[in-house]
Amino acid sequence: MLATLAGCSSEVLAPSGDVAAKLRDVLGITTALILVIVLPVMVAIVAIAIRYRKSDHSEAKYDPHFHHSTSLELLIWAAPLVIIIWLGALTWVSTHKLDPYRPLDEETRGVDADAEPLVVEVVSMDWKWLFIYPQYGIATVNELAAPLDRPIAFKLTSTEVMNAFYVPTLAGMIYTMPGMETKLHAVINEPGEFKGMSSHYSGAGFSGMKFPFHGMEVEDFYTWVARARASEQVLDRDRYRELLKPSENEPAAQFALGDETLYHDILNRCVEPGQTCMDAMMTDGTGTHGMEGGHGEAPEAGGEGHDMGEGGAEGEGGGHEGHDAAPADEDSASAKPSGPALTHQYAFLRQN
Repeated sequence: MLATLAGCSSEVLAPSGDVAAKLRDVLGITTALILVIVLPVMVAIVAIAIRYRKSDHSEAKYDPHFHHSTSLELLIWAAPLVIIIWLGALTWVSTHKLDPYRPLDEETRGVDADAEPLVVEVVSMDWKWLFIYPQYGIATVNELAAPLDRPIAFKLTSTEVMNAFYVPTLAGMIYTMPGMETKLHAVINEPGEFKGMSSHYSGAGFSGMKFPFHGMEVEDFYTWVARARASEQVLDRDRYRELLKPSENEPAAQFALGDETLYHDILNRCVEPGQTCMDAMMTDGTGTHGMEGGHGEAPEAGGEGHDMGEGGAEGEGGGHEGHDAAPADEDSASAKPSGPALTHQYAFLRQN
């Protein structure tokens, strides 16, 4: 059996990234501390059963009046208490140091304090992964790569259902949710091709949501980026709409990024023209912020979700349709309300 298992490998127990290695260490220390209690108890159960078995005719001492032992009380309570203190301290420190939202520092192996993180915007879809590299103007489907010893800052969201992003050799699992953004910081320290996956059931194509993660030397990574940037495929809104259609076992693909605001609009649920972005729905103290529509095709003045500062009458996306707004210029979709009409609009928003 041991000979058979000798050929197996586990990226969880033998990771190539420092964050995952520290998580493995926490798992190992926690297991060892628990075994300090579990193993003696298991041995004691067997020893007591043999020692005091009914068929034993030895001179085992039997004291029916026994009711207390200070030494046993100390052993029974002190040992677990010490273990709990150790586990508590370990959990407290590791929870803060390995917080996925915490940027990496010089304590992380291979990372320089002034190193610029590689930003990767991750979108879980039905049933595929979309990776956007805004710093390099590229995007990929079901393929992820990063240079060695450079911190990686993942920003993650989902299109429809909750999912979970997991590259065992890189870091821990992190959830993705529609309309919300989670973050994960990690680093890869050794070259190779590793497995990435969805670790949360999300429907019929869940089992095919797997992708390779490439840990590359810096020169190889830039070559990979150049190849993706030179791709004939361009990820724009129309291509994204095609990717939105549910598909299973999607092959890896590379794109030149044709829309830098795509991830923002996916996150804020405003990819389609006329949709109001979720972050734009938030208002500041004056009520003037948050009336802009999405980054799709801009609606005309008076249309859905038009900006207060650029449209006369607001549409459904603006929230107060046609309320005493300055009329829009028929020849221009960007006529701006001014004077008393604009002042009246702001006063109305403050009251509501």
